[in-house]
Amino acid sequence: MPRYEYRNIGPTPGAEKVFLDWIGQLDSEFANPDPEHRSDVVRDALHGLYALNESGGLARQSLLHSLDPRNASLEPEYYGDVDAAKYAERKPLIWFWMMYDRSPIGLNHWLGFRVRAMLAKHVFKHCGKNVKIFHGVEVSFGYNLTVEDNCTIHKYVLLDDRGELIIHEGSSISDYANVYTHSHDLNDGMIITNHKTELGPKARVTYHANCGGHPGEDDQS
Repeated sequence: MPRYEYRNIGPTPGAEKVFLDWIGQLDSEFANPDPEHRSDVVRDALHGLYALNESGGLARQSLLHSLDPRNASLEPEYYGDVDAAKYAERKPLIWFWMMYDRSPIGLNHWLGFRVRAMLAKHVFKHCGKNVKIFHGVEVSFGYNLTVEDNCTIHKYVLLDDRGELIIHEGSSISDYANVYTHSHDLNDGMIITNHKTELGPKARVTYHANCGGHPGEDDQS
């Protein structure tokens, strides 16, 4: 099994300075244990993060920098086996997907199904017709993921396509399920084995299940 060290990534220099200054500012303020003081600091910081007002200071600057995917760091970027070029093409769209789902309109199902289906065409290796994806779904790389026609991916599912993942026609993955294509050595977590996982056709992965391998037609994991 190959051993993959984490890659060293980071935001742009300007964003990094703002982020670190903001953390330092909060750390200094939180050194005062008075509950009223801490409550005021948290109130102002959250107001800056969420309200996008001009008085948000470093919190607002950190938010604005974080809206730029070049300043965001995602877990798959650290993996030593990532195809950096392929992931770089998809990262802005994955970041938009994640931020869209966390926005006030992220729970609008009618709109969300259409937005995610559009994004999936650009992020996945292949996305078929009539694919319905609920909010909170996350993928690893995207470029190793195939979803065929008439599949449904319910909320907060993890699709680990670190190895290749194929979800065949008519399959359904229920809420909070995790579908894996890699495993770790028990003694050295950096030693990774990637493998191909296939679901279906017409498989159903049930609520909170963890699976990897090849569940077949009409199988329920």
